[in-house]
Amino acid sequence: MTETLFLTSDAIDDLATPAEYVDAVREGYRQRGEGAPAHPRSKFLRADPAGMFTSYAAILPETGAMGGYMYSAGFGAGDGWFMTPLFDADSGAPLALLDGASMNPFKTGAAGAVGVDELARDDADTLAIIGSGAQARGQLHATATVRDFTEVRVYSPTPENREAFAADFDDTLAADVHAVDSSTAAVADADVVITATQASEPVVDGDDIAPGTHITAMGQYSADARELDTDTIANATYVPDLRERATFDAGSFIQALEAGAITEDHVHAELGEVVAGVEPGRTNDDEITVFDSGGTGIETVAAAYLLYERASERGLGQTIEFAPASEALTGN
Repeated sequence: MTETLFLTSDAIDDLATPAEYVDAVREGYRQRGEGAPAHPRSKFLRADPAGMFTSYAAILPETGAMGGYMYSAGFGAGDGWFMTPLFDADSGAPLALLDGASMNPFKTGAAGAVGVDELARDDADTLAIIGSGAQARGQLHATATVRDFTEVRVYSPTPENREAFAADFDDTLAADVHAVDSSTAAVADADVVITATQASEPVVDGDDIAPGTHITAMGQYSADARELDTDTIANATYVPDLRERATFDAGSFIQALEAGAITEDHVHAELGEVVAGVEPGRTNDDEITVFDSGGTGIETVAAAYLLYERASERGLGQTIEFAPASEALTGN
């Protein structure tokens, strides 16, 4: 038997700061850029009851961990459930099982922040956020650690949601955080744009994107849904989290491809390749860049291992036992 740490969602709250998540995830993407294995998610859909079961994984050899997510969304309970198994990358033994719900916006936000840090202009100080939910909050918490923003504009179709979002962050960030009444007003002359929505159609107009803007799109992982229009994709230096995902479930890229506006060669590089210095990121101040973040095992393993280490240091969680196959399969 081997003892494995079980961490509830409550146990991992406040174990790491947004900046620490960003550092861990940046390191994970560096390893990916140098060849660490990772693949896009697998998705299984059911119509009745409607739901999606998803999994994805990665190995981070230098971190010494591997694992990923398995989660369900919808079905009869109409909710989401996130399980994060974490294994030792050298021995293969299970290290931990985490309830991954509370870390989700932070690890996803950290991936977005790494994209901003690698692709946005160094002097970027105006941020537009489309969306006001948990994922939008995670993106802002993390992205505020990589640039000194003086102004943050938030747009959500529901006025009370965008006003509440702005009020919460205006109290905690040095930037002036305020709500606006349209996506056009949000992105006008913004240096960085983040889309964190559940929209199926574009939430910003490519004509409103100024030269030099960086865009992180993180709410799309279906071929039938997109947050960015064809012109935005065609005019941008396009960087996905995983190259393979661009033609698998990156809706904005796929629909631009189907429209004939781009070819598969439009993928500039994976984020990890940019982080590792294998490929360049931004090359001039007028370039429009897009980081397409659909979720991978890279940020999941990096964040989970960070939380596992912190919990172990503080004596948090409880242990459960797993039997190795050599014992369980033979009964010895």
